[in-house]
Amino acid sequence: MQSQHTNTSHQQAVSSKLNKFDLAWVLNLFGTAVGAGVLFLPINAGMSGFWPLVAMAVIVGPMTYFSHRGLARFVLSSAKPGSDITEVVEEHFGKTAGKLITLLYFFAIFPILLIYGNGITNTVDSFLVNQLGMASPPRALLSLILIASLIGVLLLGERFVLKVTEWLVYPLILILFVLSVYLIPEWNASSLATIPSASAFLSTLWITIPVLVFSFNHSPAISSFVLSQQREYQDGELTDQHASRTLRSTSAALLVFVMMFVFSCVLTLTPSELALAKEQNISILSFLANKFDNPYISYLGPLVAFLAITSSFFGHYMGAREGLEGLFIKLKRDSGPDVAINHKKLNLYSALFFLITLWVVAIINPSILGLIESLGGPIIAMILFIMPMYAIRKVPAMKRFQGKFSNIFVVVMGLIAISNIIYNLIA
Repeated sequence: MQSQHTNTSHQQAVSSKLNKFDLAWVLNLFGTAVGAGVLFLPINAGMSGFWPLVAMAVIVGPMTYFSHRGLARFVLSSAKPGSDITEVVEEHFGKTAGKLITLLYFFAIFPILLIYGNGITNTVDSFLVNQLGMASPPRALLSLILIASLIGVLLLGERFVLKVTEWLVYPLILILFVLSVYLIPEWNASSLATIPSASAFLSTLWITIPVLVFSFNHSPAISSFVLSQQREYQDGELTDQHASRTLRSTSAALLVFVMMFVFSCVLTLTPSELALAKEQNISILSFLANKFDNPYISYLGPLVAFLAITSSFFGHYMGAREGLEGLFIKLKRDSGPDVAINHKKLNLYSALFFLITLWVVAIINPSILGLIESLGGPIIAMILFIMPMYAIRKVPAMKRFQGKFSNIFVVVMGLIAISNIIYNLIA
């Protein structure tokens, strides 16, 4: 009896605060969300001036938190603890829908992984040539070393990946904060003076919501995150509490550091300068470095891009691997339910698949990757915003989350994001 009481009070103590394990996951999820896109976010979000940005800052925190919490609760709703998202989908929606959604899940995340494999090669190559004055190394060798190193870290296990992500994300947060503060003396009122009409204001929000969704998106790592929380806390209710608290802290950290950086950049440049940066297709730090003729900013640009791509690569790899292996396991089980799966071997084979495909794409360096990424956009928005809310309506294990205003909010934001992405694809 005494030990049971001690165990209960220990659980309450554990559940009462964000611990070191949760903090490691906050950093991992933050790193997954903050890809190199953060360097283009101020340009896309700030071209219509300051005031639409204020509205975005108000909605992006709840939008990010509620949608990711919904997806985490969907993974937690399985009757079999330890089931990843691909298994939960099959459990709730049947085998055929399970295969289809798993396939879509993989193809939503895999292109982003290709972009990161290509992007880190370009970032390091550009830094070696432009900042260090070295000759450009053979692309095939450079990309192989970089991609193999990243995948090698992921093969060393979850705890090690969390530790490496911590080392990457702390300097990333610090640099974003320092740059935001550094730009304060350069702030001007030109963006404050730009008052858009009501239709222009709403149009800007409609255009920018998908940009915010993907700049704050850490859904590829959610399934791995939930399974990790389940292993750590065992108890279902305790896992839900810690997962929700960790996701709330992640959304708050993203809101503070990313939006602070966006606001600072937008207040430093005029709307016409932001439009020029978009026209030149360069990152915000490259544009600021050129404007102020500042070598420090031009050095920080590649560093932020490297840290952001590397930390985001880890989270997206987890999601892509989960989709690929989930699909393989489903097809294998169709040939016989008792087929034994060697997960360690499967892990190595999937690592080999990713190494070869990412390496080939990095060598070819195609310019169509952005288009492929935008094709994955509606699928990510469907899986992140719509699927968990549909499950709340249909799945008995999730009925307890019905009747919340946050559910309507998530569906509306998801539909806005999807409508704009599809409009841009067919327009």
